[in-house]
Amino acid sequence: MIVKPLSPIMGAEILDLDLSVVPDDKTFEAIHQALLDHLVVVFRDQRITPTQHVAFSERFGELMVHVKAEYLLPDQPEVLVLSNKKHADGRPMGFEDAGRYWHSDMSYVEEPPLGSLLHAIEIPPEKGDTLYCNMYMAYDALPETTKTRIAGLSAAHSYLASFEGKTKSGYARDTLTEKQKAQLQEVVHPVVRTHPETGRKALYVNPGFTVRLEGLPEDEATPLFDELLTQASKPEFQFRHVWQPHDLVFWDNRCTMHHATPYDTQYARHMHRTTVKGDRPYAT
Repeated sequence: MIVKPLSPIMGAEILDLDLSVVPDDKTFEAIHQALLDHLVVVFRDQRITPTQHVAFSERFGELMVHVKAEYLLPDQPEVLVLSNKKHADGRPMGFEDAGRYWHSDMSYVEEPPLGSLLHAIEIPPEKGDTLYCNMYMAYDALPETTKTRIAGLSAAHSYLASFEGKTKSGYARDTLTEKQKAQLQEVVHPVVRTHPETGRKALYVNPGFTVRLEGLPEDEATPLFDELLTQASKPEFQFRHVWQPHDLVFWDNRCTMHHATPYDTQYARHMHRTTVKGDRPYAT
């Protein structure tokens, strides 16, 4: 196994590794450390089945099942399908427009994910890249006055608001059933979270799911929220992943956010995602 950094911002390739076989303890620890060091790790040319994808993902912890049950693999519900392909009857195979805005996966739950593992099964010949933002760097580069203002602040996160186009991304999703809505409640997390493994501080707000800052008058909260979101998506904190067929990309949701870029929809883009459960965000 070889770890090859891809940029000074974040990102590394992990080479000479076949994930159709679950790694042994020594290799797993090396992968785990590479994720902590580089935030986004890329495994090239992984021709794995959904069962193998799940088996590798489970090495990192319990897997989460997404609320959009219609986009889960029937015999492997831990796998969420992101796709613009259709079934024979015209039904979508998966989320076609997933992640077209800056977000941190499932920040709207009480215990958001440790990370997500996305496997590219079919990709367009060009475009459709994924941008990642290093939220450690976004926090570290804030003015000291802003760091002081946000110390101890919390923010509300909501999946329902994102489906109604009521978040800063302004992006409205497809519909939710009443049963799905009942599973989703607004949650509150620290604006600055401490990574439970590295001890580093990272901004933890995103345009996709964060609704508002808590505990401040609106005339103070709105400009501060806008300042934080602008800071978080500055190009100098970003890494662009250009997908290759059969890439498996694993990112740390505790210190990154990401954004899927557009592509020509005459081409298929079909991917499988697993999500590893994390813990409740906290601040120190």
